[in-house]
Amino acid sequence: MAFESFPLRRAHEHPLEPMPRGAWPATLAPVIHLLDEGIDFAPVTVFVGENGSGKSTLVEAIAQAYGLSPEGGSVNAMHSTRSTESGLWRHLQLVRNAGASKRGYFLRAETMHGFYTYLEQNPGARAEPRFHELSHGESFLELVVDRFRGPGLWVLDEPESALSFTGCLSLIGILKDLVATGDSQVILSTHSPVLAAFPGADIQEVGEWGLRRSEWADLDLVRNLTLFLDAPGRFLRHV
Repeated sequence: MAFESFPLRRAHEHPLEPMPRGAWPATLAPVIHLLDEGIDFAPVTVFVGENGSGKSTLVEAIAQAYGLSPEGGSVNAMHSTRSTESGLWRHLQLVRNAGASKRGYFLRAETMHGFYTYLEQNPGARAEPRFHELSHGESFLELVVDRFRGPGLWVLDEPESALSFTGCLSLIGILKDLVATGDSQVILSTHSPVLAAFPGADIQEVGEWGLRRSEWADLDLVRNLTLFLDAPGRFLRHV
C-alpha cells in the first residue's frame, strides 16, 4: 500500500487503552463511532454539526493525541489555564504516514485571547506580531499566516467564530495553498457552510447517528441556511 506524505492516515481506539463505554464522552454517538470504527483522514477533513454534537470533542482529542496543546499552539506549547478537555485522547491511537512531518498547530477561537497573552509572555527567537492590537479576525488570520508554514498538521476548531464571510474565504485560501504541497493536512470543525465548502474536503457530518460522509449540498446546515435566506420571516416568526 502506497503511503501519502501528509501526517495522519487514521485514528481509532487504542487496543491497549480501551475507553469505558457509558462515561462521557463515550456517551456521544460520534465518539462511539470513532472508538468502534475509527476515522480515515483525507488531506482535508471537515467535521460539521450542531452545537453540542461532539465535533469539537473529536477535533480536540485528535489534536491532543498528536501532541498539540489543547488550548492552542504547537507540539511545544505549554499554555494551559483551566483544563476542561475530555480524556478521549488518551484512548486514541493515531496511524501516521511514514516519513511525514510531525509538526503541527492547533487553533481554537474560544481560547485565542489567553493564547495571545501566552505568546507575548513567551516570545520565540523572533519578534511576535502584536496580536492583541489587531481585531479578533485580523489577529486570527495573522496567526495562521505566521505559524502555519511548511509541512505539518493544521487543526482548527470552529475558526468561523473569529471570522467574517470574507475572513472565512481568506482562511480557505491560506489553507488550500498549504495542502497543495502534498505534505500538509487540515482537520477542522465548523458550522459554517463557507468553510464546509473547502474544495476537495472529506466532509464528516456529526450527529446522533455518529459520523457520516456527506456532500456539501446535502448538509443540514447548508439546506437550512438556504431556506432561511430564501424566506427569513418563515423562521423568525417562531422566535
